[in-house]
Amino acid sequence: MANDTSLAKRNSSTNDDNYTDEKAPPDVEKVSASQDDSVSDSNTLTPHLYEEGELDPVYYAKTLVLNRAIQEIGMGKYQYLLFLVAGSGWFADSVWPLITGLILSPVVDEFHFNPPLLSLAANAGLLVGAVFWGLGCDVWGRRWCFNITLFLAGAFGLAAGGSPDLVTLAALLAGMGIGVGGNIPIDSAIFLDFVPPSHQYLLTFLSIFWCFGQLLLNAMAWPLISNFSCTFGSSNCQREDNMGWRYVLFILGSITLLLWAARFFLFTLVESPRYLIGKGRDEEAVAVVHRIAEYNGKTSSLTVEQLTVLGSMNDRDTSNRRSKWSLSRTSDFTLRHIKALFRTTKIAYSTSLMISIWGLIGLASTLYNSFLPFLLSSRGANFGDSSLNITYRNTFIISVVGIPTSIFATWLVQLPQLGRRGALSCSAAMTGAFLFATTTARSSDALLGWNCAYTFWTGVMYSILYAISPETFPAKDRVTGNGLMATTTRVFGLIAPIIALYANINTAAPVWIAGTLIIVAGVLALFLPYEPRGKGSM
Repeated sequence: MANDTSLAKRNSSTNDDNYTDEKAPPDVEKVSASQDDSVSDSNTLTPHLYEEGELDPVYYAKTLVLNRAIQEIGMGKYQYLLFLVAGSGWFADSVWPLITGLILSPVVDEFHFNPPLLSLAANAGLLVGAVFWGLGCDVWGRRWCFNITLFLAGAFGLAAGGSPDLVTLAALLAGMGIGVGGNIPIDSAIFLDFVPPSHQYLLTFLSIFWCFGQLLLNAMAWPLISNFSCTFGSSNCQREDNMGWRYVLFILGSITLLLWAARFFLFTLVESPRYLIGKGRDEEAVAVVHRIAEYNGKTSSLTVEQLTVLGSMNDRDTSNRRSKWSLSRTSDFTLRHIKALFRTTKIAYSTSLMISIWGLIGLASTLYNSFLPFLLSSRGANFGDSSLNITYRNTFIISVVGIPTSIFATWLVQLPQLGRRGALSCSAAMTGAFLFATTTARSSDALLGWNCAYTFWTGVMYSILYAISPETFPAKDRVTGNGLMATTTRVFGLIAPIIALYANINTAAPVWIAGTLIIVAGVLALFLPYEPRGKGSM
C-alpha cells in the first residue's frame, strides 16, 4: 500500500500487546452498519462469537467485513473441493497415530522390545510436529505448511516399512509424526477461514475422513497382518515370515503420498484472507476473496477501501520484509500470537480450559488406543482366542462402527439444547462410561461389544473436539491456538507410554485411568465460556 512507510513509523511506538496504530480506530458499529448494504439481502448475517472489545478493535472490525464478504459468496465449488483436500489431513491424523498400536504385536515378535517404546517414539515426533507447524504457521503463512506436512507423513511412513531394526523404525515413525503433528492444526484452520459462517458445522463433519481412514487401515491390517505374520508370542520370528506390518506401511505411505499429490497438483490453495488481514495485507485479502468468488461463478462487493478505512494492523508482513524472516523475528511474532490467546480474562479462561480438556483426552485416548490391539490379543489369550486373525477381525469391526459417528456428531452439535459444549460433554461422559464397561467383559465377544460402543462415542467426541477448538480461536491466531492444543495432547500422549512402561498393561488399570480422565474432561467442557453454535468465527 502507498502509505506503508508512514504507517510503519507510526506503529513502531506501540507495545507488543497492541496490534493497532496509535489512532483510535473508527467506531466499529458505525462503519459495520454502513457496509451492510454490500451484502445481498438473501444472506442472513450470522451473529459473531466474540463481543466488541474482546479482540483487537481493528482486527474485529475487519473480520466483520470479511465475514460478510465470505457469506456473500456462499458455499461453492472452491469450499467443497477444499473440504475434500482438507479431509486428507483428517485421514492422516487418523491412520498414522494409530499405526503403532496396530502393528505392535508383530513388531514386538520380530524386534523383541518393551511395547510402549514404539508409541513413545511416534508421539515424540507428533509433539515436535505440533509445536513446529502449529506455532509457526500463523507467522509464515498457511499454504506451504498445508502441503509439506502431508508429504512428510507419507514419505517417512513409506520408508518405515523397510526398517531393518527397532531404532530405524522408531526414528522413521518419529519423522512421520513430525508431518502428521501439523496436519489437523493447519487443515482445520484453513477450512474454517474459507467457509461461510452458515456452514461452519461442516468442520465437525470433516471427521468422516478420520472414520474412513480407520476403516481402510483396519481393512488392510486384517488380511495382511493376520496372514503374513509370525504366530503371536513367537520367540524366533524372522523378517521373511513377518512381512504383514511392512505391507501395511508400504500401502499406507503410498496412499498418503497420492493424497499429497492431489492436494499439491490438482488444487490451488490461496492464502487465507483472514490470515492476510491479520498481517496488514488488505489488498491481498480482497484479491483472494474476489478470486474465490470468481472460481465459484459469483461476484463480491468487497473493496480494499472497506478494510483500509477501519485502520491498520501493526503486525505487518509486507513484500519488502518477507525475505527477512529470522529465528528471532519468528519467535517474536509467535509470542505475540500466544499472548493474543490470553488477551482478556475471558479469552485466557477459555484457552486454559481448552488446554486442560485436550490434555486429559490426549492422555486417556493414547493410553487406551495405542495398546488396544495388544490388549485385545492378550486378553483374547485369556479367553482362548488370541489368534491374529481374530484380533484384527475385531479391530476391523470396531472401525466399521465408527463410520456413522461423524453424521451423528454433526447433528448433535446443531441441537439448540446442547450446542458444541453440551455435545462434547455428553460424548465424553459416554466414552468414559463404556471404557469402564470394558472391564466387565468375561469373553472376547463381550470385550468386542464394549469396544464398539466406546469407539462410537469416542468418534463423536473427537469430531466435536476438533471443531470447537478452531471455532473458538480468532483466525489470526487460530493455527497457534490449534498448535497449543495439539502440543498439549502430544505431551500427554508421551506420558501415556511412560505410564505403560511402569504399569501392567495386561490389567484393567489403564482402562480405569483413561475412563476417569475423559469424564473429567467432559465436565470441564460445560464451563467453556464460548458457545460457537450459530455464531460466526472471528
